[in-house]
Amino acid sequence: MFFHTAQDVLIYLFGDSAVHLTLEGLGTVTVQELGRNVREALHIPESVQDVFAFWLCSPLLELQLKTRHQPYKLCRQWHDLLYRFTEASEEDISQDEPCLQYRRSVFYPKSKELQIQEEGVLRLLYEEARSNILTGRYPCDPEHWTSLGALSIALDEGTSLDSKQFTTTIREKKLSSYLPAHVTMGSGGLFSTLRGKSSRQVGLEQNLFKEYSKICTSAASSPEPTQLLHQYLNTCHTLPYYGCAFFFGEIDKPAQGILQRGKRKAVNIGICLEGVYVMDVKEKHVLLGLRFSELSWDHSYPEEEGDSHILWLEFDGDEDGTPVNKLLKIYSKQAELMSGFIEFCVELKSASEGAAAAEMDGEVSLSQQPGGQEERSKNGRGGRRGMLHRQGSVVCSRVQSLNTISYVDDGKEIKRLKPKRAASFFARQASAVSYSAVQTESLEQG
Repeated sequence: MFFHTAQDVLIYLFGDSAVHLTLEGLGTVTVQELGRNVREALHIPESVQDVFAFWLCSPLLELQLKTRHQPYKLCRQWHDLLYRFTEASEEDISQDEPCLQYRRSVFYPKSKELQIQEEGVLRLLYEEARSNILTGRYPCDPEHWTSLGALSIALDEGTSLDSKQFTTTIREKKLSSYLPAHVTMGSGGLFSTLRGKSSRQVGLEQNLFKEYSKICTSAASSPEPTQLLHQYLNTCHTLPYYGCAFFFGEIDKPAQGILQRGKRKAVNIGICLEGVYVMDVKEKHVLLGLRFSELSWDHSYPEEEGDSHILWLEFDGDEDGTPVNKLLKIYSKQAELMSGFIEFCVELKSASEGAAAAEMDGEVSLSQQPGGQEERSKNGRGGRRGMLHRQGSVVCSRVQSLNTISYVDDGKEIKRLKPKRAASFFARQASAVSYSAVQTESLEQG
């Protein structure tokens, strides 16, 4: 727990550090008041105060808080939130405690990050991004994690290490300090030989040193820390899910015979101002990535006891050469949160794009309203959205590996393709449930 006494509070940062504050009236302190104290302690200028937000986090749930929220009261309600938004067992819920964390706001635009020059602010962003890379929350390809690992070494140890010093440093601190855990562990598990592990480690060390050498030689003199931090963040920005809020869920596995039916795959769902990304928890790659202009969505409540909350994602696909709509079912008790958060992001993005369009020509284009009712009422499906292509990168969608429902819109009729579709609420129309009431006012995301 982050409360030590009636007036003491610890706010955790990425990189194994924390801010210790002593406050009066801790039970009623708001996020806005807490923010002023933390920014003062960390010397964060008011000009970049929107970069960070307060989060309540545990292994079971993550929630970004609003300025009016009172962290102490939300912490007292934590177990109720876990019962509502997670599948955790009663025992796990009873033992779970959240920590109060100061970290990047989901709503801060990536484009503004590289304009920041304050080293302390950049380091906070760097530590968070680094953690997400090392834990595999941000899937990335070898060229990415090798480059990022080399930049971390340069930031930690400087840019003047020779080959011998580099190897010594790496082996003292371990590769897992610089490369994702699933990369350093390899895929051999208990059956991989020590010799094989040693050979793999040497190969990873050599690749890291090559990238490190490029960093050292690319600068005429020792690069400033801010330059290296910008380079790290800029590389992370190439990952479309950088800065996402993350949720937990499951999807159906494709049937591979009678024994495989009914099995599910654990996924992380990342949602940001740009779109939605569904990632394989085990394999550390993207299964589906959609910008808001490429998707429609809905949320359904359980019809019977034992049923699941479902987030439905609809997107354009192909079935034996026929353009079709595809539906992906995501089972999650956080479906309600996700749907409300998508709604909030779409409105926010639409408003900003609408303002920009209004400045240019005095009117807001309906095409800037992804998956909106206006588009659908005009031409049935909101027009053809961009097709998704399968590539080798972990960042690219793997639509062929998903167990989806396919159908086509033929005028006013729905032509079902295998398998049959069970409901007709997938068009983005007003539903009985108001998305703005999804506690987006109180709990915006997980």
